[in-house]
Amino acid sequence: MTTRMVRVFVNATGVDVPAGSTALDAVRAWNAGAADEVSAGGRIITDSRGLPIDAAAPMSAGSILRLIANRDRDAVDHS
Repeated sequence: MTTRMVRVFVNATGVDVPAGSTALDAVRAWNAGAADEVSAGGRIITDSRGLPIDAAAPMSAGSILRLIANRDRDAVDHS
């Protein structure tokens, strides 16, 4: 049985991932170290408009992802 692959773009690089993959799966296919940084909270996955998306968001063909530094990772809520 053949797994259907979809092309997504992570930081302007096309990667092929199995249909049903998550945003984090797509990042991992592009760069495993970057995916580890997302999992650790050091980076955030955004969509093509720069809006944060959940790492568990399902990908569709043509999805565009960008990674940005998580500048709030050291912020603490003191309320």
